[in-house]
Amino acid sequence: MSTKIWLSSPHMGGEELKYVHEAFNTNWIAPLGPNVNAFEDSLQTYLGENKEIAALSSGTAAIHLALIILGVTSGDEVICQSFTFSASANPILYQGATPVFVDSELETWNICPKQLEIAINDRIKNGKKPKAIIAVHLYGMPYNVAKIKALSIKYDIPIIEDSAEALGSAVNGQKCGTFGDLGVFSFNGNKIITTSGGGALVCKDVATKQQAIFLATQARDEAPHYQHSKIGYNYRLSNVLAGIGRGQLEVLQDRIDKRRANFNYYKKNLKNSSFQFLEAPEGYFSNRWLTCILTPSFEMREKIRVHLHTLGIESRPLWKPMHTQPIFMKYPRYVNGVSEKLFEIGLCLPSGSNTTENELDSVVGVLNGF
Repeated sequence: MSTKIWLSSPHMGGEELKYVHEAFNTNWIAPLGPNVNAFEDSLQTYLGENKEIAALSSGTAAIHLALIILGVTSGDEVICQSFTFSASANPILYQGATPVFVDSELETWNICPKQLEIAINDRIKNGKKPKAIIAVHLYGMPYNVAKIKALSIKYDIPIIEDSAEALGSAVNGQKCGTFGDLGVFSFNGNKIITTSGGGALVCKDVATKQQAIFLATQARDEAPHYQHSKIGYNYRLSNVLAGIGRGQLEVLQDRIDKRRANFNYYKKNLKNSSFQFLEAPEGYFSNRWLTCILTPSFEMREKIRVHLHTLGIESRPLWKPMHTQPIFMKYPRYVNGVSEKLFEIGLCLPSGSNTTENELDSVVGVLNGF
């Protein structure tokens, strides 16, 4: 195949350059400026629910700041969904805290409410009530927000809602990113919209946003000189990259529609195969960031993946659970086997909003050959 078919590549809409040029023409080449403010305002308007947005350098930075804001420090424990990317868990270690990994449910592939309650009770019994829960909307599919929220209230443990892959997804009309005590988005190059590198923290009020921005700009105290009473970070999004984000937000709905069309195309054209798709529960709306299939076996998954690779078609196994990763294997885990099985037989297919129908047809042709 002459042209590589990517899993999920950046897709510019055309208006991004206008805002980038504006930043250059006005000399706002800094981690502040009109594009940052406008990007935050636009994202805030899109999400609704009276949330406040702090634009940051990455989704990882947003999770890190969320942990700090919630008071997570050395020796604390934080529950984290095991079936996710390592960026969900790494910031727990930044704070010197201990991750406690919880397995998934089959209905959404996300954190299992039953295992979560088992984990909470067991940690309390062991003398360590968890300081926070990091729940992830994986591949754009919302987690069970009602049950996870109920457990959060029951045990008084705040939720960090990792919506890195779920911009545009919703449950009963409410946008993902607005359900947790703090929400997180990523605008990495492979996400549904991108700022090249970037992220955002969704805050409940202005005071929390101001706290996040203070920490993200090296925690400079109010003074005519440089004075610092707390540890700070260089986590603010630049005005140039925020310009890209402004342009991307203008085409967000088109990107969601195309990703969902990809999913429907695969599902329709593979309906007679032995592959399985994750269906959305009642009231759930997934942006279908990536279309994923479950194959009959690990051997079949690998044969397909390797064959696609030889043809220049990028695919990828589902996330390897954190509790099986070398760096995290020593930490507590509450597992039911779901995420390990999903990793064993699951495969992500090319799903970019710039993937053509001919490219989709090429992938379908290979899959039907199996």
